Amino acid sequence: MCGRFASTNRPEDIVEVFGVRQWDPTETVAPSWNVAPTEAAYAVLDRAPKGEQRPVRQLRVLRWGLIPAWSNSPDTAVKMINARADTVHEKPAYRQAFASRRCLLPIDGYYEWQTVKEGKGRPRKQPYFVSRADGGMLALAGLYEFWRDRTRPPGDPDAWRVTCTVVTTEAEPLLAPIHERMPLFLDPGAFDAWLDPGLSDPDELRGLLVPPPPGALKVHPVGAAVGNIRNNGPELVRELTEDDRTTLF
Repeated sequence: MCGRFASTNRPEDIVEVFGVRQWDPTETVAPSWNVAPTEAAYAVLDRAPKGEQRPVRQLRVLRWGLIPAWSNSPDTAVKMINARADTVHEKPAYRQAFASRRCLLPIDGYYEWQTVKEGKGRPRKQPYFVSRADGGMLALAGLYEFWRDRTRPPGDPDAWRVTCTVVTTEAEPLLAPIHERMPLFLDPGAFDAWLDPGLSDPDELRGLLVPPPPGALKVHPVGAAVGNIRNNGPELVRELTEDDRTTLF
């Protein structure tokens, strides 16, 4: 799964890497090494601007945790941070977004926790940081949705929320010992098709939900500080050394 990630790339770099054509420089997010559910993050999507028909590649700020359009409450967001690749086409919460509202979340990497049992003591959770082996951005496959807050009047800038979820798949061999699932990330060759809102055939779309072959990722243990959402800084992604382990454990 994916429950926390780091996103510190400059919007200008995201625009260049993903070929973004439309971006509002005032719509920004501060760099974060500890993005948690319901927080804001950059997303790349193809959508026709208001009054036009042709989709344009855009950089937007979305809230992580999808709220289905039909939901009566935004409280579902924290429960819908991940969508399984094998059922995303049929689940009521995701199928409409899967058909026409797909996005990419460009991140540095994500965190995963492994349950570790040591002797007769209580199991502990060891966090790991997963990123691209080549140091590039990790483009997570995502879905986005629009939700209308009926408690707010028309014209209120907060009347609409745009939220997203991360598609997950079975973990590759490198990550399987840590957790059985992983975010599904795409290589550049699949970007255009995944973002194309005109592509709606479920079978064709599911054919895109294939992660690159093993070897694209690297993983290393990090300190427990990432478990507290109040902690935020580059030290969170620093590799845990043997000296650190001796001091902490």
